[in-house]
Amino acid sequence: MRWLVRFAGVAVAVGVLYVAATFVEVWWGARQDNSGPAEAIVVLGAAQWDGRPSPVLKARLDRAADLYAEGAAPVIVVTGGNQEGDRFTQGWAGYDYLRNEGIPDEALLVEVNGVDTFTELSATANILADRAIGNDVLVVSDPYHAVRAAAIAREVGLDPSFAPSSREASLTQLARETAAVAAGRLASYRRLSSYT
Repeated sequence: MRWLVRFAGVAVAVGVLYVAATFVEVWWGARQDNSGPAEAIVVLGAAQWDGRPSPVLKARLDRAADLYAEGAAPVIVVTGGNQEGDRFTQGWAGYDYLRNEGIPDEALLVEVNGVDTFTELSATANILADRAIGNDVLVVSDPYHAVRAAAIAREVGLDPSFAPSSREASLTQLARETAAVAAGRLASYRRLSSYT
């Protein structure tokens, strides 16, 4: 009985340390900007309101437009499907917004079936491969998303750098993301995606 109590204590301590270390990594990742030259900019999806980007999606799209203007990559991939009842997808809303911001049509690729980060990036990898575009990508999302987005991109065969949007990461977002990263590392992001 004493052995079981000790084992349980060690297991709890290891779990707490694992979660704490993951939180520090997520927090640190949210403070980094690794933007630089790439073969494609990938904008992860976020809510859209009847074809108009939400503030979260708009911040991501604005960052992608700035990166494109700076010559970071010749192509932008906008991603994201729709929720039940939506008339438009997140990908289409992103495409329409960037086109109206002056990004040429030939520089825009659209992914419209992704329902989470894994499916968006997996589909993006296929889109880039189909067009013989390299896998060196600059992923744009909210700062708190850096660690998980980069890990998923690597899992689907992309070579990512991360460029955060201008939004600040809240403690709630960091905590939620810590749980997602901790679980994804243990179970694989692909498996977690299939459960949600």
